[in-house]
Amino acid sequence: MKLNPRTAIIILYDLVVAVVAWLAAYWLRFNLSLPPEYQAAALSTLVWVVPLQAVVFWRFGLYRGIWRFASLPDLKRIVLAVGIAALLVPVALILFRVHAVVPRSVLILDPLLLVIVMGGSRLAYRAWKEHRMASVLHPDSKPVLVAGAGSAADFLLRELARNPSGFHVVGLLDDSRDKQGRLVQGLPVLGALADVAVWAKKMEVDDVVLALPSAAHEVRKRMTQICTEAGLSVMTIPSLEDLVAGRVSVSSLRRVELDDLLGRDPVQLDDSGLHRLLTGQIVMVTGAGGSIGSELCRQIARFKPAKLVLFEQSELALYAMEQELPQRFPDLQIAPVIGDVKNAVCVNQVMAAHRPAVVFHAAAYKHVPLMENDNAWEAVRNNVLGTQVAAAAAQAHGVGKFVMISTDKAVNPTNVMGATKRLAEMTCQAMQQRQPDQEPGGTRFVSVRFGNVLGSSGSVIPKFEKQIEAGGPVTVTHPDITRYFMSIPEAAQLVLQAGLMGGGGEIFVLDMGAPVRIAELARLMIRLSGADENRIRIDYTGLRPGEKLYEELLADDESTLPTPHPKLRVAKARAADAGWYAECIDWLAHPGACDEATVKRQLKTWVPEYRPESIRG
Repeated sequence: MKLNPRTAIIILYDLVVAVVAWLAAYWLRFNLSLPPEYQAAALSTLVWVVPLQAVVFWRFGLYRGIWRFASLPDLKRIVLAVGIAALLVPVALILFRVHAVVPRSVLILDPLLLVIVMGGSRLAYRAWKEHRMASVLHPDSKPVLVAGAGSAADFLLRELARNPSGFHVVGLLDDSRDKQGRLVQGLPVLGALADVAVWAKKMEVDDVVLALPSAAHEVRKRMTQICTEAGLSVMTIPSLEDLVAGRVSVSSLRRVELDDLLGRDPVQLDDSGLHRLLTGQIVMVTGAGGSIGSELCRQIARFKPAKLVLFEQSELALYAMEQELPQRFPDLQIAPVIGDVKNAVCVNQVMAAHRPAVVFHAAAYKHVPLMENDNAWEAVRNNVLGTQVAAAAAQAHGVGKFVMISTDKAVNPTNVMGATKRLAEMTCQAMQQRQPDQEPGGTRFVSVRFGNVLGSSGSVIPKFEKQIEAGGPVTVTHPDITRYFMSIPEAAQLVLQAGLMGGGGEIFVLDMGAPVRIAELARLMIRLSGADENRIRIDYTGLRPGEKLYEELLADDESTLPTPHPKLRVAKARAADAGWYAECIDWLAHPGACDEATVKRQLKTWVPEYRPESIRG
């Protein structure tokens, strides 16, 4: 081992400790009053004892460790080295016939003192280096409480000690009664999580760190709500998945975001089944640059398809995906295609050229107020005709699975967008019924119905964020309006799972959890920004055209059946009237008058549950 200046200082320190310990053992033996004859013996034996101990310490690698990271293994090495030296000292004194009186108690006291001083000094140095007394050494650092007293909290305390982040931990909270009153890294577990406001006031704390990466989302959501209501700033450690993957360290704290509050527990996917469906297959995604379509592409890429066909009308959105996917998945073969799902010639050419085995149809117009009046006809063409064209092309070119993304707004629709998506569901069911005898080689058509996704285009979340950044006001249409929310990755994963499970003709309904009141969502986002309603007010603007107070996932005359997956159910939808499909396709091909009132009347003909606010004309 190379002897650097720091190692030389440590060796010199241990030699001084060895001298002091040997002499102190004599002093303790004689109650700190050392007779002259024993004083001479103590000094004369030093020249034998200390070099011997130094050799043993070196041989046992006591100088290979770094004091800053001293831990239990280092203490074990010290104990073992001191123990061996304690056995060798009397042997050496006898072997070399050292004529000095060494009391047996000295031979016992010396190793004890060595272990205490050598081990204690190393641990004390680490404690000092890790700023265990941060409040004293760094009076400008902020005190924080840690919610959670498990492994994540232990790692967090170690990381923060090594890499100070401008604050110091003063205590922990945990719901486990066995942990309350105990110490973690020398810090007390003060009480239960629900008492965070009380302890924050007692400890004069304004910040709380959530060290609960494996806890249910409901626990993290409850803690964040308690903290924000008490005016506390909330941070969290990275997710357990990111920690295990080594992408980030536990001390990479970040502010709690909306996904942490509205997210749910991770989706358990049938990976082996999805590998059979996607791995080595050619997969096509329409609307590949949209919120759901782009995430579907990312999720599908994980299963290593032979080729991923990106079908998208927006040049900018397609370019973004064409740039992103090769960076994240270097071995993935992609085919970026500009095209319109309403263009039957284009869609058939693409499917004939690439022969996809699975198609995920995410292309749609989804913005309710925008599609409600002047754009009603374009909504019908894109959402219904686009689905029919893509589904017919898939059937003609031997696609195995066709998965259509639907919406909760298709249930008892009050707007054009919802009615068109219900017609798209009916189109897929009609295509399934038109296949004779459900031949094994035929296309299986599956629809997946879910609510809003966090951060999608047209979502209230980006709008609220911009309004808060601008200082308000935050505009909400109605104080009682509610919506279902899930994260984009969760929605995409469940779409894949539904596609795997679908046998043909089903409408899968995703478990969206509990509905969220939009006004409460706005208040929560304001608090998370560090402001309150006194600084950023909420204005109520009234319901927009076609907008419901609440969304339904199942119509009144529908029921659901469970599936093997806990977050997926199958809707038993109303059977469509005979003959509607041919009429609808003929109308889309030869529309005649396509003004708003005509479109709404025609939608009402085929979707009886459609309840528009008014049908003018």
